Amino acid sequence: MVAVGIAARAGVIVAFGGAVVLAVAIGRAIAHAAVTRLRRLGFEMQWSPQIRVARTSRGGEVTLEAELRNRGAEAVRAVGLRAVASSFLEARVEPESLDLPGETGRRVRITVRANRVGRWAIHGIALEVRGTPVGGEGLYEVPLMFLSPFGVEVLPRPLKVFLESPRGGRARHHTFAGRPTPFAGEGEELRELREHLPGDPFKRIAWKASAKRGQLVVREMERAERDVVWLVLDASVDLWAGHPGQAPLDAGVDEMASLAARHLARGDRVGLVVAASRVLAWIPPERGTAQGARLASALVSAASVMDSNRSEWGEHQIALRVLEHARSLDAQAISKLRRSDFDDLAIKAAQLAAGAPFTLQAPHAPTARERSLRHYLASFGVEVPPRADGERERTDASIARSLEKIFAERERPSIVHVWASLPAREDRLANVLRRFRSRRIEVRWSLPPIEGSIGARGHASRAEKTPDELVVEAVDDAVRVRARAMRIRDYRFLRKMAVRAQWTHEGRS
Repeated sequence: MVAVGIAARAGVIVAFGGAVVLAVAIGRAIAHAAVTRLRRLGFEMQWSPQIRVARTSRGGEVTLEAELRNRGAEAVRAVGLRAVASSFLEARVEPESLDLPGETGRRVRITVRANRVGRWAIHGIALEVRGTPVGGEGLYEVPLMFLSPFGVEVLPRPLKVFLESPRGGRARHHTFAGRPTPFAGEGEELRELREHLPGDPFKRIAWKASAKRGQLVVREMERAERDVVWLVLDASVDLWAGHPGQAPLDAGVDEMASLAARHLARGDRVGLVVAASRVLAWIPPERGTAQGARLASALVSAASVMDSNRSEWGEHQIALRVLEHARSLDAQAISKLRRSDFDDLAIKAAQLAAGAPFTLQAPHAPTARERSLRHYLASFGVEVPPRADGERERTDASIARSLEKIFAERERPSIVHVWASLPAREDRLANVLRRFRSRRIEVRWSLPPIEGSIGARGHASRAEKTPDELVVEAVDDAVRVRARAMRIRDYRFLRKMAVRAQWTHEGRS
């Protein structure tokens, strides 16, 4: 209206439009002052019951309750209630609006669905307070945040089921399923007839069965012992690309968890290596429920990109995020800090981290100050962006070193499960695989279903798509074909090295 009045050179229109703008500004200022006064008088949120962390599985749901309390004398109408949560959590609040008379409280229910393993957080509830003491109901809305973090630990479903399964015996130990596992070795019992692989001795060839089938098959004998199983997971940030819950590494974590739960239930000793640009976790083989808890914790930590070599943010950006988050917890103390005073901020962050939902080890960083700042964000479940250029080459070298270290272990493994992409240079990997084969250690390799996470196939016909959408679809198809061709190459290489390669298609076995 002001612009129209100026264009028409009509002072009355300009004055009327200006009066409307001024009235809205004054009304919003009054509403903002009223909200500030409400908060000062005791308009707050409290979780019920008084717990700090809830545990669920990927794809599962957990229901939380919180209580909004209005300790002041004035009535409050709150609308647009929504949870402020991690992007890997889907949260909805019921009811979405409520009335709070003075000195009363109302409970709200928050239903959370977890899309990715990890340690995430619901940072609080955001709402809008309507109305002002001078009227104007519904005209002014001022957001009000309740930053009270609540941790959500998301476990792989197979290990969560294993950890919650009943335990037997007087000592309450887990009851192992079945007898000692029969596995390949110098035994007298026939385990199976399988296809002849390079390196199999000719004395094991089953000539009659080979003649019937028209191809060489060998006798695999067995001995009844518990397995010593190693699980090796490729957790490079490259494999987190894709929609949460549908990325290649989401499938990898589930597969490793399923293998761990199955072998632990049979009484096998299971170890785990989580490798990226460095080894993130090395858990020696053990059995039992306590080992299952250690494996679950390591797999949950694989989703974290808080380490300096896995995160896109440097110390400066991390410090600004810490400053922003800490201001909501202790505004008075943080207001005294200068934005460039990272040393004092790290000291304050270490103090505040003591009240965080999660108790974790400090992430990897080049300096103690940066480790303290990153530890603060990890303890409160605050996300940071992953490294943009990935860590593929360093991860390939890390996995090769891990396999060599497993081979050198004093206790000989019987099975090594690897979930990883093959390195571009296969010579080093070929050497260690030959050494495994020479000692008759079975290696099973699962190739990540990368092509399944590339783009999203739309259901609309080509005629209904815009030119930009058609270009994006063509690029996605080309990348998907290239990824599939690489997996075919990797599969053939593994078969050549006598490795049992697991072929998956877009996350399905």
